[in-house]
Amino acid sequence: MFYIGQTIENNWSREVLALQVKTNLYVRTGKAITNFKHTLPDPVSDLAQQTLKDPYVFDFMTMTKPYKEKDIEDQLVQHITKFLLELGKGFAFIGRQYHLVVGESDYYLDLLFYHTRLKCYTVVEIKNTAFIPEYVGKLNFYLSAVDSLIKQADDNPTIGILLCRDKNNIEAEFALRDINRPMGVSEFEITETLPDNLKSSLPTIEEIENELKSGEN
Repeated sequence: MFYIGQTIENNWSREVLALQVKTNLYVRTGKAITNFKHTLPDPVSDLAQQTLKDPYVFDFMTMTKPYKEKDIEDQLVQHITKFLLELGKGFAFIGRQYHLVVGESDYYLDLLFYHTRLKCYTVVEIKNTAFIPEYVGKLNFYLSAVDSLIKQADDNPTIGILLCRDKNNIEAEFALRDINRPMGVSEFEITETLPDNLKSSLPTIEEIENELKSGEN
């Protein structure tokens, strides 16, 4: 019933529906660690919670190690249509490395969106590492800056989404507990490929099959 409802609401094609089923959208929806209950009014908090996923699956990207957060941003922006599909309905892309000036210092947001249903700006910060509590403080600073410099009077408070490669849920809950700005912490998954120099040193599928056949003989 969840997938039927989402298909009707979002006008998914058969291909998109198959992709959402494959990536277990039902299991991932609303599972991010957030502080929305304490920082957003009802029913906005419930809608915001259901907007976030955990994990986010960026299977449209293929990355070769080693790669940096900038490389991930490059791929997400390059595949912005698929990225927006994974983020979910309502996200409108504003910009990458969005420039803000605070106290005569320059700051750059990884990705900035506006959510048309929540009626708020959304800051997405990407960390190609496991979650550490210090990340929350920096994201909280960015949300304060957006609320002061960009947000209009009729906009809801800006939301932050911190995407990490891994996280401990208890650590994330503790880090968000006394933060008064709405934010969530989720993991993200991407498809990793081997570097060319390693690929050449590994046997191909055909070589493995031939070896197995020779062993049988």
